[in-house]
Amino acid sequence: MYKKLFVIVCVFFSISSYSQDKILKVWPNGAPDDNGMKQPEEKYNGVRVRNVSEAEMYVYLPERDKNTGSALVICPGGGYSIEAMDHEGYDMAKWLAERGVAGIVLKYRLPYGHDQIPSEDARRAMRIVRNNAEEWGINPGKIGIAGSSAGGHLASTVGTRFDTGIKDSKDPLERISCRPDFMLLLYPVITFRESFGHMGSRKNLIGEGNDWKMVEKYSNEMHVTPETPPTFLVLADDDKTVPPKNSVEFYLALKKNHIPAEMHIFQQGGHGFGMNKNNLPVEQWPNLFYNWLKARKIID
Repeated sequence: MYKKLFVIVCVFFSISSYSQDKILKVWPNGAPDDNGMKQPEEKYNGVRVRNVSEAEMYVYLPERDKNTGSALVICPGGGYSIEAMDHEGYDMAKWLAERGVAGIVLKYRLPYGHDQIPSEDARRAMRIVRNNAEEWGINPGKIGIAGSSAGGHLASTVGTRFDTGIKDSKDPLERISCRPDFMLLLYPVITFRESFGHMGSRKNLIGEGNDWKMVEKYSNEMHVTPETPPTFLVLADDDKTVPPKNSVEFYLALKKNHIPAEMHIFQQGGHGFGMNKNNLPVEQWPNLFYNWLKARKIID
C-alpha cells in the first residue's frame, strides 16, 4: 500500500538488544524552511539538547519474535526551548521495544520564531515511519504519536491537524498520510489560552503578545474533531508547571466528539516524570498504557 521510497539511513550496532537500530535524518535533502539557528547543537544535564536545527529520528525496533506490528513516534518535551531526550524519549522507546512496540524518538527542530517547524517535522516523521513500515515490520495502520509536556502539545497538534496524504504533491512522501492512529499524551501542554496555558511554551512557539489567531491556532482543545485519534492521557494532580486543566479540557473535547479516550490523574508525580523511577504510583502509567493498547487491539 505504501510504496518504498529511498531514505538515507545510518545503522548502528550495539551489544544491547534494544539500542538504536537506526538514525534517520527527517530531511536528508534539506528541510523546506530554516529555523534560523546557527549555533552548534548542545547537550547538557545528561541527555538534554538545545540549539536544534536539524531533525533526526532514533529508531528502536523490537526483536522479531516479540514484534506486535505497532509503533510510536515520541516527541520529548522541554517548553519548545530544549528537548529532554532521555526519560521522555530514549527510555520510553527502549521500554516499548522490549514489549514488541517500535519506538521512534523524534528530535524535532526547535522553533526560534518559526511556529510551523516542530509540527512540520513531526508530520514528516509520521510519513517516514509509514513509508518504512514493511521493512520495519510495522502495520501502517498502527502508528501512534506520543509527547510529554510541550512534546505533548506537539503530538496533539499533529493529532488534531493532519492530512491523509497530499495527493497532488510532487514529493512522494507527502502523498502518505501523517494521521496518527492513536496518541499518548503525558502531562501535555494543550492550550495557549492565558487562563490555564503554559506561557513559556506559548512564548517559545508563537512569540510574545496576544495575537488571538495564533493563540487559537495552537489551543488544541479547540481543534478536536470526530477524526481525532483515540487518546491515552497521563498526568499528576500536583503538577505545578502545566495545569491539569490542559488534559481535562482535551479529554472533554474528545468525549464531545465521541473519541475513545482514557485518562489517569495520579495524586503525586509533579511535572516531567516521564520514565523516571520515583517510587510513586505514577510509575504505573507505562503498564496502564500497555494494557490500553491491548484493549484497543493495537497490540495482541
